[in-house]
Amino acid sequence: MKQITPAQLKAWLDDRTREPPVLLDVREPWEVAICGIPGSLHLQMQTVPARLAELDPARDVVVVCHHGHRSYQVAMFMERNGFSAVHNLFGGVDGWAKQVDPRHGTLLTREQ
Repeated sequence: MKQITPAQLKAWLDDRTREPPVLLDVREPWEVAICGIPGSLHLQMQTVPARLAELDPARDVVVVCHHGHRSYQVAMFMERNGFSAVHNLFGGVDGWAKQVDPRHGTLLTREQ
């Protein structure tokens, strides 16, 4: 499993010569309602095992949470289950908001 920084993800998303990754947001619905990365697919962390078959193991996936802790666990799980191109967003949506897109704010105060 690879770690990717918010700046690296932004460069990837801006690169029109490269297929964009699936942005898998594993936070709780209340967190997603506050802020997020546009275009993300939302699957709560606890639903990922049951819904893993909905995702393509051949696609690049960047897993996102608030700070990168839950997403790291999900990315490791996905890797153990046949996903070879899984990335964890280091710093999570909080890092994204601070480094890339401050419009989305950092209103979250706790890691779930």
